[in-house]
Amino acid sequence: MSYRLHIGPNIRKSPYFDATVRDGVATFSVYNHMFIPGNFGDPEAEYDRLLNGVAMWDVAAQRQVELHGPDAGALAQYLTPRNLDATKVGQGRYVPICDHDGHLINDPVLQKLSEDRYWLSIADSDLLLWAKAIAHERGLNVTVREPDVSPLAIQGPKAEDVTAALLGDWVRDLKYFWFREVMLDDMPLLVARSGWSKQGGFELYLRDARFGTALWDRVKEAGAPFGIGPGAPNDIERLESGLISYGADMRHQTHPVTPFEMGFGKMLDLNGPHEFVGKPALRALRESGQTRRRTGLVLDGAPVAGNEHPLPLFHEGKEVGFAAEIAFSKRLSKNIGVGLVAVDLPTGTTGLSVALAEGPRTVTLADLPFA
Repeated sequence: MSYRLHIGPNIRKSPYFDATVRDGVATFSVYNHMFIPGNFGDPEAEYDRLLNGVAMWDVAAQRQVELHGPDAGALAQYLTPRNLDATKVGQGRYVPICDHDGHLINDPVLQKLSEDRYWLSIADSDLLLWAKAIAHERGLNVTVREPDVSPLAIQGPKAEDVTAALLGDWVRDLKYFWFREVMLDDMPLLVARSGWSKQGGFELYLRDARFGTALWDRVKEAGAPFGIGPGAPNDIERLESGLISYGADMRHQTHPVTPFEMGFGKMLDLNGPHEFVGKPALRALRESGQTRRRTGLVLDGAPVAGNEHPLPLFHEGKEVGFAAEIAFSKRLSKNIGVGLVAVDLPTGTTGLSVALAEGPRTVTLADLPFA
């Protein structure tokens, strides 16, 4: 059975939308109320380009929440339990954001553009509304808005060569999560060494949506000698690499988790003087001890088609966690996944099972990353 996605005014289009349609996008998903390409008709070729060559992705749906004003730094710090004191202008930080109960509600990359301007490059949730409400309730002198900013990712082993061909060899010296603001012709960009893959690459944050097709074509032209092709954030590569996906691994409405369960414990400054949302709850969670941990999963049997929602994991008839996402890795020749399980179940534990639509499958716990 096949389905079609209705393109209407209630879901926003990316500045690269027309270029992706022209270049053969086959499927879309919806992320942050915006269409995002799913694949371009040949997922295996797109996976191969990511691991062995270079791919370009429309990730404009990775929206920015801008904090601007005298209290921008104070708001940024109050939103996250990670201490931002050492963050420099031009530097990005991975920042867990929690609610007042200590549950994760987003895991953006924070980028410090100046002492009074920050971006939160967010996963799929309405963090803009959260940040605006917090700022208002605390009486902070800061403007919270979504700026005209649309990332385009260049990912894969040859991504550095493509980005250097496009912008110059200075990009080779850019450290991971650091960025620089530049002009490409008339196009204002923020260029960051970052991206949702373990293969390395860059994200070009276009700061004027009018140039969406122009930037897409410039990247395509610069990447042609290196075999660049269009693609999209790849779920199989992210499972192999153990990357975290807000929405799949956790979502506040359906399967809330804590930063301790996702392995973020070392990022949290719970003993420092700064206040932040959820501090008392996170301290209490630390004291009470962690009951679940993130783990890799290996499923036996024939290749799986994947899952549409979290699936409960059972051990000897008792529910002990859930599988967040599963898929067949052709490169590893096995079904793999990620999920949360009880902390007293070590890696290598057997006797677990998960119920798929076609029947139960035996599961073994594995270390992350798989690759």
